[in-house]
Amino acid sequence: MLRRFLHDIRGNFAMMTAVAMVPIMGALALGVDYAEMSRQRQAAMQALDAAGIATARRISEGASDAEAIAYAENFFAANLGPVDPNNATLNVVLPSNEVGGGTLKMTAALTYRPYFYTPFQALMGLTGGDLTALLTFNAANEIRLKNTLEVALVLDNSGSMDYLGSGSGEKRIDLLKKAAKQLVDTIAGQAAMMKQIEKPVQFGLVPFAASVNVGPDNATASWMDTDGISPIHHENFDWNSMSGGDKRVEQVGGVYYKKGGGWDDEENQKVTRFTLFDDLTRSVCVETRSNGRCKTYEYRSFASWQGCVEMRPHPYGLDDTKPASAKPATLFVPMFAPDETDTRDRNGRPANNNWWPDDMNGSAAERQAYMPKYFEPAEKAAMGLNEGPNASCGTKPITPLVDVSKEAGLTKIKDAIDAMTPNGATNVPEGMAWGWRVVSSTEPFTQGRKESEKGNDKVVIVLTDGANTYYTPGSIVANEYSGSGHRSGGNDLAEAKSTYSTYGYARNRKGESRILSGTTSGVSSSDYSNENYTKAMNDHMSQLCDNAKNAGLIVMTVALDLDDEDRTEKAQIDALRKCASDSRFRKDPDDPTKPAKLFWNATGANLADKFKEIADELSNLRIVG
Repeated sequence: MLRRFLHDIRGNFAMMTAVAMVPIMGALALGVDYAEMSRQRQAAMQALDAAGIATARRISEGASDAEAIAYAENFFAANLGPVDPNNATLNVVLPSNEVGGGTLKMTAALTYRPYFYTPFQALMGLTGGDLTALLTFNAANEIRLKNTLEVALVLDNSGSMDYLGSGSGEKRIDLLKKAAKQLVDTIAGQAAMMKQIEKPVQFGLVPFAASVNVGPDNATASWMDTDGISPIHHENFDWNSMSGGDKRVEQVGGVYYKKGGGWDDEENQKVTRFTLFDDLTRSVCVETRSNGRCKTYEYRSFASWQGCVEMRPHPYGLDDTKPASAKPATLFVPMFAPDETDTRDRNGRPANNNWWPDDMNGSAAERQAYMPKYFEPAEKAAMGLNEGPNASCGTKPITPLVDVSKEAGLTKIKDAIDAMTPNGATNVPEGMAWGWRVVSSTEPFTQGRKESEKGNDKVVIVLTDGANTYYTPGSIVANEYSGSGHRSGGNDLAEAKSTYSTYGYARNRKGESRILSGTTSGVSSSDYSNENYTKAMNDHMSQLCDNAKNAGLIVMTVALDLDDEDRTEKAQIDALRKCASDSRFRKDPDDPTKPAKLFWNATGANLADKFKEIADELSNLRIVG
């Protein structure tokens, strides 16, 4: 019996099947869990990639750090599909706000909880540790934000740019035009390859000399002082000289109006610098008698506003504060150079800018501020840019930002560069202030991206070939139309202490000085000299540079043919170097522990090479991965 039992094989198949089921079921469990683990892993990776792209877009739109992280986490969780959000974690490393573009880094960790394998392992009493730890995996991605670029070329158009560039045989202005256009072409060529982003690179142009021209077509812009309410709008005018009679000017609610029947249908209209331009008429003989005398006169326009503005009063001249009528000092005031006295000093020198009959007997200061003269026609030839009421306004208008990845934008900016002409003094801080306003997103020019938008760099490139200058009347020759071509300078019988320019006069009718206000140590408030004016402008430039860099702008500066052996020019070189931002990519060759300054000391001979180095710097700013 026992022997028969031992040799009986009829139940072996069942026993073998039972024994075989252990590895079979284990393999099946492993297969099911492996397939599910692979599915969840793929879902987590897809959710990670999608979250990266979506979050990069939100960052570029200006989301705060907290908003971007919350958005990333919510987007990731919502797209996990079969994955339990409790089993997945997301870590986000945002790009630095200090760097345009930058890299968004994300990592995800997924812990897979097996359906069968681990319970089966426990049921069978198998050892070997917790397999859950072996079923945890990590994934990562990096997204380089598409870097866009906005550049304002702030280029010196002063009279000295008509000189030959050292070592070149060409005029500085011509060398600058070539170098600037080559720079634009280089960066535009790169921009044209970025098909997937709108306006990848924009350029604007700010030609500057003694002042900056914002364009006469902006006469009615909301940011212009069209009501005459800025505290500087009437500082050189004596409206009390029109306080009586039936053709008077009166102030009502801070605005000046024409009052009295003598104005006919113009009564109750506002009086501003803009309307003064309109009221300036000249009489032109259109028909003569047989004896040669004029029979019929026709009244025509004498001058129109050519587009230049005065620097805003401190501190608004050195920042990008948005103009608002609720704060009149922030509005921009059109330049209107007053007609100066007809009288000469004891040496026979005329006033620098005598362009209209005074029509009164009084002191030089009274004659200069006398207002009825502007409302009486005179037999004069018409005047335009950089003469008469537009004195010190000699540059071409600003070209706002244009997309150079498009042919139309590229042509526009290059044509504007070609149109530059050298004329006048040098006011670097005013040029730079308008460069800032060109790349800004707020008025006066709004073509720039919002400052909160990440992945965008705003750059101002400033080039000058001279020190900042503002002139006393006797230090420059009077305009030819001021009287008989006198060659020894203009008189200052009105005690204005300077020729008229973007700061107005160095001393206004109240005895105040805008050019000497808002300055720090080293500048005398009572020294009305060219040298002290330069010190004051250098100080303003230093404050402006700090303000611009603190606002996130990248400032690049170029000194052209400045001599460091000359004390005044050395001061300008030092100011430009100090103004420049630090490079993000290059080290100082003299001290590798420090970043290089974005400053180039150029000559006429190497200006093109220096601009190629600037192009390399701009290219590095917008490299994308």
